[in-house]
Amino acid sequence: MSFTIYPAIDMRGGNCVRLLKGDYDQETIYGDSPFDMAQSFAASGTEWIHMVDLDGAKDGMRVNDRFVITAAQKLNNVNIQIGGGIRSEEDILHYLENGVNRVIIGSIAVSKPDFAIEMIKKYREKIAIGIDAKDGYVATHGWIETSALKAVELGKRFADAGAETFIFTDIATDGTLAGPNITAVCEMAEVTGKNIIASGGVSSLADLRALSTAKGVSGAIVGKALYENRFTLKEALEEVKRK
Repeated sequence: MSFTIYPAIDMRGGNCVRLLKGDYDQETIYGDSPFDMAQSFAASGTEWIHMVDLDGAKDGMRVNDRFVITAAQKLNNVNIQIGGGIRSEEDILHYLENGVNRVIIGSIAVSKPDFAIEMIKKYREKIAIGIDAKDGYVATHGWIETSALKAVELGKRFADAGAETFIFTDIATDGTLAGPNITAVCEMAEVTGKNIIASGGVSSLADLRALSTAKGVSGAIVGKALYENRFTLKEALEEVKRK
């Protein structure tokens, strides 16, 4: 199984930002053009870009979608996946019909699991399930609310329903550069038996090496480490080719 790097563009108010542990009050702005950032990632040779509409996740509606669609339509050599603010089939189609390759459903998967399963069956590999965990339990709505549902239980439910790709975020490590929670990621991979993309905490090439050799982990989302110049995207892409 090849290992994929997903450089991240988190959008808020039209800017490229990073939050610390998902806290909207702890925001760092890294640029004022999501498209320029996507273009620079594409120039580095990435196959995928991970985009998140933070305003959409919080407000429950599409807010920064124009930046996503511009990237999807103008950058022909990369695939785009988007999460945040996707609450309906109309939202899903809005992205898929405008060139986006994969849509991530998260909060709605918890609040309306039957709808999520219907979308998985209908759009198959174009749907990814985003599972954000806080102390092992699922967090929703921009990580503002924590549910009583265990992350691995949710993963198993959707794996059984046919979901092939999961994006698993450990909120405690997200934006901290403290290293990923490899144990939790591997547990999700073992329980689901599907492709798990790890998100949160990647701070070094060594972290990427560890994730790329972990059983069942198919990729990693990298954000703050790139913006803080811990390593370049080219270095990251080379590192995981070596495994």
